[in-house]
Amino acid sequence: MNKAAFKAQYRAHYHQVFGLCRRMLGSTQDAEDATQEVFMKGYRSYAHYRQHRPFGPWIKSIASNYCIDLLRRRKRLAAVFSDIDGSQAEPIDTALATEDALINEHDAHSINEAVIALPEKYRLPIVMAYYSDASYEDIANKLGIKKNHVGVLLLRARQQLRHVLNSTIAEI
Repeated sequence: MNKAAFKAQYRAHYHQVFGLCRRMLGSTQDAEDATQEVFMKGYRSYAHYRQHRPFGPWIKSIASNYCIDLLRRRKRLAAVFSDIDGSQAEPIDTALATEDALINEHDAHSINEAVIALPEKYRLPIVMAYYSDASYEDIANKLGIKKNHVGVLLLRARQQLRHVLNSTIAEI
């Protein structure tokens, strides 16, 4: 195993994997833990990675599978303990130089917060489709639903996002 090559891939893809985990899990703390676990899983199975294929989709697939498994475990624990705290994600703290950058960051932050606020059944497919570039078939297989149902969930998720984001714009 080439440790230097994996280290380079880690540096190149850490932020994308972290963002995917944050959107799927809805928590910065959980996303940090999940991202570390994902890269550990990737490191352990790096010998099976096909070097001629892009690393990004491979590691993001591991991340989305890990997050789905984690959410399923949470549901089982919630059924047992029924007092699970669903903490909100912390806002992203960035220092931006220009007015355009501030507007873009505000828009991105609004979109991220709106995605995180979606119910899990809508959040997972939308994150997988738009942040992980998963196909309808991949989403259906990972979530254990039919391909047609993925389209319905994505449609409803986009409608909810549009409603929330239009409300945010109206407040400004």
